[in-house]
Amino acid sequence: MRSALGYFGLMGAAGEGSGARGALAAAPRNLPGMAAIASRLVLRGEVSGEGDFQILGKFEGEINVTGKVFVAEGAQVDANINAAAIQIGGVVRGNLSATTRVEILPSGVLTGTLKTGSFSAADGASVKGEIWVARGGQPRPASASASAS
Repeated sequence: MRSALGYFGLMGAAGEGSGARGALAAAPRNLPGMAAIASRLVLRGEVSGEGDFQILGKFEGEINVTGKVFVAEGAQVDANINAAAIQIGGVVRGNLSATTRVEILPSGVLTGTLKTGSFSAADGASVKGEIWVARGGQPRPASASASAS
């Protein structure tokens, strides 16, 4: 997968630093070793593997990564996402599962089911769907239906 992303210019050279491995950043851009979809690209399919993934353009499909997923402001995602942490600044439609945290930024819009260990939505964010927040163990419903705008 790493070589395929590198071929399409979506990932830096193998072995580049791990600067993207800290806490969720407000707007990670051009970080070494982080795979990304540029703002004017559209990609359909499945992304899976170890590491972080950044979406600046449009993506449809499935995302399964061990690191963080960052959806930038202006990005559009129609996908199921499984990751350690997810930060949304754009528009996301799908089912999300994050082992540690999901954060919706002021410009973020989420429509779908969300399961995570920690959740926050900034003033101005829009969340429509089912939210399950559970610390460790099995997720339990925190709210049957949540809506904030």
